[in-house]
Amino acid sequence: MSNLYTYSSVNKRKTWFLMTGFFFFIIIVGYIFAAAMDAPEILPIAVIFSIAMAFISYWYSDKIVLSMSKAKEVDKGNGRELYRLVENLCIAAGLPVPKIYIIEDASPNAFATGRDPEHAAIAVTSGILGKLEKSELEGVIAHELSHIGNRDILISTIATVLVGIVVLLADWFRHWSFFGGRSRNNDNNNNGQIGMIIAVIAIILSILAPLFAQLLNLAVSRKREFAADADAALLTRYPEGLARALEKISNNQPSLKNVNRATAHMFIVSPLKGKERGESVSWFAKLWMTHPPVEERIAKLRG
Repeated sequence: MSNLYTYSSVNKRKTWFLMTGFFFFIIIVGYIFAAAMDAPEILPIAVIFSIAMAFISYWYSDKIVLSMSKAKEVDKGNGRELYRLVENLCIAAGLPVPKIYIIEDASPNAFATGRDPEHAAIAVTSGILGKLEKSELEGVIAHELSHIGNRDILISTIATVLVGIVVLLADWFRHWSFFGGRSRNNDNNNNGQIGMIIAVIAIILSILAPLFAQLLNLAVSRKREFAADADAALLTRYPEGLARALEKISNNQPSLKNVNRATAHMFIVSPLKGKERGESVSWFAKLWMTHPPVEERIAKLRG
């Protein structure tokens, strides 16, 4: 039976299993598209281009997100209490103290960013500082530190790369098909029949593959949230603090001023109002969520 001491490691294994499946999915999709287009060079070109774009986002995404959120850095001088709280948890977690930012917004929320523990940042809203008790805020900060310690930003970046490759391949194939692309093998009768079958499979994949890729990406994101919740509970030794914090954040959620769907997955609770609430959320709706339903997260912490 799973508990807080095993849940994190279980979810890490599941995440890497999903990522491995993701890689195989990319290879299969790329192979079928390349075969249908009779252009084996397409796959490596798409992969190189996507990785180059991901490399740029990996190094600069934290600055971009913090700028979009209008976050302002604080230190021991102008944010003494928050700094000490983060510092104490970092000592317990064996992590360097990340840069700390405050977003002037009444909506309670928080996120972590940065490519590794040495280049990390935590941002919290002014709303969360005013609405949470110390033990609840510790649970939230511990959750974000767990994302940093587990290198979830790296995993998120890899997943984004893979989704980008699938979308790029699908777009190229649809454009190729639209402009009358045809395999050179079609001149031979037998090869022509095989080519037609591959082309039909490729057309179907060009429509469905981006959806499947996004579903895998969202599944990885949800697993990381469960793992970070479990790690935070282990770090603070008080799961009820994080559970209460999740309740308050999800029940008191005016929309954040500077947020969009591209950054929503980074926050501890989705800032897109109404996207996670409700025990009656269908299994199909859950597939498209960046976060697990809050009720499930709270139940696991209290279970």
